[in-house]
Amino acid sequence: MTEETTTLTGRARPPVRQWPSLDLEGTRFDPVLADLMREGPLTRVQLPFGEGWAWLATRYEDVRAITNDPRFSRAEVTRRQVTRVAPHFKPRPGSLAFADQPDHNRLRKAVAGAFTVGAMKRLRPRAQEMLDELVDDVARIGPPADLIERVLEPFPIAVVSEVMGVPADEREQVHAWTRQIISTSGGTEAADRAKQGLYGWIAETIRARGITDDEDVYSLLGAAVARGEIDEPEAIGLAGPLQIGGEAVTHNCGQTLYLLLTRPQLMQRMRDRPETRGPLLDELLRWIPHRSSVGLARIALEDIELHGMLIRAGDPVYVSYLAANRDPDVFPDPDRIDPDRAPNPHLTFGNGPHYCTGAVLARTQTELLIDTLLERLPGLRLAVPPEQVAWRRETMLRGPLDLPCTW
Repeated sequence: MTEETTTLTGRARPPVRQWPSLDLEGTRFDPVLADLMREGPLTRVQLPFGEGWAWLATRYEDVRAITNDPRFSRAEVTRRQVTRVAPHFKPRPGSLAFADQPDHNRLRKAVAGAFTVGAMKRLRPRAQEMLDELVDDVARIGPPADLIERVLEPFPIAVVSEVMGVPADEREQVHAWTRQIISTSGGTEAADRAKQGLYGWIAETIRARGITDDEDVYSLLGAAVARGEIDEPEAIGLAGPLQIGGEAVTHNCGQTLYLLLTRPQLMQRMRDRPETRGPLLDELLRWIPHRSSVGLARIALEDIELHGMLIRAGDPVYVSYLAANRDPDVFPDPDRIDPDRAPNPHLTFGNGPHYCTGAVLARTQTELLIDTLLERLPGLRLAVPPEQVAWRRETMLRGPLDLPCTW
């Protein structure tokens, strides 16, 4: 049996497909991913950076199975180079993204209290207050206004900073670091400088908090280190991705608002039937292509057969949540935005142990943003033709660069 066969029956492996990181305009679905989905449930890809190739799973049930299966390890990814989207890859100890059980639960426990449903309910009035201040300013100055610059960027950064415990006078610097880290422009040196700046600042902040009764994330981490539940490198690795999470809300909300502004029937539905906004937001979260390509890989710890293919021990495996959210076996007519889709078990926030820690926070911010903008800015609409809206380039998270609006 040759290296290119995958089962005892001698079935050949699928060919390795090149998957460049495309700068796509608007909310267009990645055409390469669409082709890979048509080729089969399990394909092989090579991404722009790293080494070798990786399996790619695109079907909903396979994505759920792999992300719940401890035989596929995130921790192993830190010990080798795999093909990847990011030009820079230096996982830190303590990062939840690269932790397997039981370490994952131990680490997550240190910050879980800041992201519970109860904590988000307590945060909501303060978040609304911060949002109202931004929208007050927009309404006072009057149209037109770039809502990305004026609201959708500063609001999530302010809320995440509030949850994390970033002092107000340091938030702009922290934001500059996180913005550079998720960018694919500037190369490895720029990313390394941003990471050194951010993680150095995080280390100093955690040390300064120590034992305290405060409930912000840096205080929780400082207390956990003082009690010996986690060590300082783990605390730093935990904090970094959580701090960066505000960037995702900006981009996702930008895409969501763009869809409402360019699809009048959806906007009208939002206005006329506010009681159905929750299900419609879920459908938009399912549908928007929130990222470029794929996220983080897993490594098979043993030989595993899937769809007649043998994933060998040591093989890297990616799952695509974007593809899973368009699986026609789970979401009939998946390319259509259906406001009445039910059930809607989308995987936008992930699945399994690595389900997004900040999912409730992200959903809270999205609801506040949409509700407040629709209520405070009557007749909200784009101030330019849709094709003139600029989109972010050379970034792992997709979204509009600006959103000029009038009302």
